[in-house]
Amino acid sequence: MSERDDEEREFDIKWADGAEHKEPSARARMLAARWKDNPPGPVPFRPDPAHRGSSGRSSWVSTAVVLGCVVAVIVLLGYIDFRPY
Repeated sequence: MSERDDEEREFDIKWADGAEHKEPSARARMLAARWKDNPPGPVPFRPDPAHRGSSGRSSWVSTAVVLGCVVAVIVLLGYIDFRPY
């Protein structure tokens, strides 16, 4: 592409972005038509902190428990391998 084509393309993008009326996408039109008669219920972006888990522990505690179990298995396997018969 020549430099002239790049300038014309940039002009077209600026012209399109500056339009007063922008047509919604096909998906937006489809959802608007669907929700006109049957609107969706509210859906929170993130759950309430009270509903995070049964115990409310943070994720680092779970990570520590998993890593502790892995270390215990490694130590147990090492003990079994070095045990005299």
